[in-house]
Amino acid sequence: MLKKLRLQILVVLISLVVVAVLLLSQQPVIAPLLPEAAPGGVYTEALVGSMGRLNPMLDWNNPADRDIDRLLFSGLVRFDSHGLPQPDLAESWGVSADGILYNFSLRPNALWHDGKPVTTKDVLFTIEMIKSSGSLFPQDIKDLWSEIEIKELPDGILQFRLPEPFAPFMDYVSFGILPSHILGDLPADQLASADFNLSPVGSGPYKFDHLIVESGQIKGVVLKINSDYYLEKPFIEQVVFQYYPDSISSLEAYEQGEVLGLSQVTGETIEDVLANPNLSAYTSRLPQLSLVFLNQNNPAAPYLQNKNVRRALLKGLNRSAIVSRALQGQGIIADGPILPGSWAYYDGIERMDYDPEAAANLLKEEGYVIPVGGGEARAKDNEVLSFPLVHPDDPVHTQIAQSIQADWAMINVKVELVPVSYDALVNGYLVPRSYTAALADLNTIRTPDPDPYLFWHQSEGTGGQNYSQWDNRTASEYLETARTQANFSDRARLYRNFQVIFTKEMPSLPLYFPVYTFAVDSQVQGVQVAPLYDISDRLAFISEWYLVTRRTLEQTPQPTISR
Repeated sequence: MLKKLRLQILVVLISLVVVAVLLLSQQPVIAPLLPEAAPGGVYTEALVGSMGRLNPMLDWNNPADRDIDRLLFSGLVRFDSHGLPQPDLAESWGVSADGILYNFSLRPNALWHDGKPVTTKDVLFTIEMIKSSGSLFPQDIKDLWSEIEIKELPDGILQFRLPEPFAPFMDYVSFGILPSHILGDLPADQLASADFNLSPVGSGPYKFDHLIVESGQIKGVVLKINSDYYLEKPFIEQVVFQYYPDSISSLEAYEQGEVLGLSQVTGETIEDVLANPNLSAYTSRLPQLSLVFLNQNNPAAPYLQNKNVRRALLKGLNRSAIVSRALQGQGIIADGPILPGSWAYYDGIERMDYDPEAAANLLKEEGYVIPVGGGEARAKDNEVLSFPLVHPDDPVHTQIAQSIQADWAMINVKVELVPVSYDALVNGYLVPRSYTAALADLNTIRTPDPDPYLFWHQSEGTGGQNYSQWDNRTASEYLETARTQANFSDRARLYRNFQVIFTKEMPSLPLYFPVYTFAVDSQVQGVQVAPLYDISDRLAFISEWYLVTRRTLEQTPQPTISR
């Protein structure tokens, strides 16, 4: 009887425990609080340089001005990290089937910082300013706009009629737009001296607040959030730019607590920045290709018309060592002429790794005899692989040229170095085609469209920028067709085919794409880095940066109870 009672009590206790567990499992779950971006905070950045004029018509040669103008002004379109156009002041656009007509529809809710609406008249006014002698835009841009017919259509639509199809046209509508209601009565030749340049009114995510002036000198610019911005509003309430003469002094300002960000990190400061646990460094590819041009139409060097000789020269270059030593690692090895990260870049192109033995074998296959005890490689007709290499006489290019000379000596190719100023290199050697090999840089800043027509199309071999005088009809046809196609998928296919031919032929020798590094304090969150088409692109995603956080409940799915 006692055993039976104990068993009944045990069963009751177990039942009570089971019921308690079930009841507890139905209680509200206390979720952890997670940090989330919130509005507020002040971000202060050290800009290397000085203020000129805050006006997109006048900032072409001043990167420090362009950084600030990037936040103050807007264009019809902007570009994403792959170089594809995205809506900005124009909420949409369309292109005719023949690639001649472009219609842009302006946002009805876009306002200037003084509350006035942005209209088609502002766009027309700005284009006239671009074409004027007062703007600092390059002459080829002025010439293009002089050939375009523009019409105002109803409902805030602008129509551009091009004289012929030109797919890179989208690059030309990203200019910062000026307010005609403020500057409309100002003669173009007085724009540079206008008070507007010291107290600008734009339509971007931030608006001008005031200048920081000390002892009569402009030391900085203060911007505040534009609460009426038509796109996603930034989290950071205020952005302050302070000017410093170089990257060393800007790093010192950070160490003294004056700033949270460094607009530029150079070789002089990169080690200290990387060693600082509170600084986050961000590095991205610049829109520039450093390469060795090879003159394929120089009668003194007929061997450069042989693609295997050109490929051997590239295989004989230790480009990784060049980037490591001359650039302190601040570069990306280039395998072709299209920028990595661009929508047109083809990742499947052939890679030419450093392989001096393979380079020597290629030369032997082409009939060159390489002396065992040293000396220049010679062909059967006594042709010698020896030529001058012209290069800029600055320290970095000189060190690169010396590395090239040493690498090619390893495969019995003798190079005489010819240091000249950069202007002399371009105007005295490249333009007249009076060179054999030349170390140079192709700079495509502010042109996200990857169009390589000017540098590699056969028609540009005389009088244009096809300095190597590469004459490949198939490659040229791909470039021609890609320039007339508005569809990006079609253009990407054409550029892929072009890149395959380029890497097989190697008309010139791509070396590297230089990179740009900036740094921000680790308390600044949400910072992204993307391929740069201009240095100011590092601020392209500043609307997503934040300094202030708030705590929110984690959204945890609750268990369902079956009935």
